[in-house]
Amino acid sequence: MKILVVEDEPKTLQAIQQGLEESQFEVDVAYDGLIAKRLAMKTTYALIISDVILPGLNGFELVNELRQHGLTTPVLLLTALGETEDKIKGFDAGADQYLTKPFQFAELLARVRSLTKRSTLVTMTAQTLRYAGIEMNLDAKTVSRDGRLIDLTAREFALLEYLMRNQGRVLSKPDIAERVWDINFDTGTNVVEVYINYLRKKIDRDFPTKLIHTQFGMGYVLKEE
Repeated sequence: MKILVVEDEPKTLQAIQQGLEESQFEVDVAYDGLIAKRLAMKTTYALIISDVILPGLNGFELVNELRQHGLTTPVLLLTALGETEDKIKGFDAGADQYLTKPFQFAELLARVRSLTKRSTLVTMTAQTLRYAGIEMNLDAKTVSRDGRLIDLTAREFALLEYLMRNQGRVLSKPDIAERVWDINFDTGTNVVEVYINYLRKKIDRDFPTKLIHTQFGMGYVLKEE
């Protein structure tokens, strides 16, 4: 798998590149956001790892511009900024995960393997997500499973999209509330649970293979059993 690493600090870049290559990944590097954008637009990557503070385009701007061009490659942002507002800004731009500096390479590698695994299991194009018979058209806002059209509300659509983009990953109620609802959403309520049940009735009830599962005490996960 090929990964693009965007980092303007040479020692950090070298350490990440070396560690990934020793873990059998192919690595391209960029020292600023503009070069990274050009590389990402012409090369297919399994993952983009980008610092936030960069010359040319910062990490937030880079992700936002790639998403505007329809690129759905998973993006992991590296940042010394650990504030909630910064994370929201990154997620709103289209980032998939955050890792706050300083970090251990083992932690980075775990995130990389998780994101690259999901990117191979869920087929993504500029307009469509597909997984286990589910087809989600992001432009037309339509969903079908095994060719059968499924009518979803806007909130159900957003919830399913988040589950599909994180296939195989257990998502806690606070995770879901932060991404699908407003960050100030009261996670003490049962709204997330209610909407998961709404989605199950539409996505799973009439099909033999169930995809939306509860991990008791931890959250919810989209996976095939």
